[in-house]
Amino acid sequence: MLVKNLLESKPRQIVSTRPHASVDEAMDLLIRNNIGCLPVLDDSGELIGIISDKDIFKRIHETKGQYHDMTVKDVMTTNVIVGLPDDDISYIAGMMKKNWIRHVPIVEQGEVVGLVSLRDILKTVSKTTDIENRYLKMYMDGLHSRDRSSDY
Repeated sequence: MLVKNLLESKPRQIVSTRPHASVDEAMDLLIRNNIGCLPVLDDSGELIGIISDKDIFKRIHETKGQYHDMTVKDVMTTNVIVGLPDDDISYIAGMMKKNWIRHVPIVEQGEVVGLVSLRDILKTVSKTTDIENRYLKMYMDGLHSRDRSSDY
């Protein structure tokens, strides 16, 4: 399955933030939208980073809770691994596994057009496995229920 097919089944709104937003504002967006990361866009809408709940949690621990004056720019990851709409889901899953990441922004012509999470990958694989299992069961049931008297 291609990423663009997966994105068609997801809501199109991408919740993002700006580098000058506070970490508290980023946390509020994450919690309010029940999501695990935010693409960080500059004023022209270009992807310049990503900030995850894990990044924030780590910074809170490192600063012993003294993070309230920090901005998204202070915490975000700037070396962002991105995918393309024509990438295969298995390629994205492999990138996630290799780089120990849970979210991959999908970029087309310099614009973030979607975000694929590990949960999306698991749901897609699970759905595909369910379908394959159903077809296999139907095949096996058909094979075993076939009248074999004509074979002799």
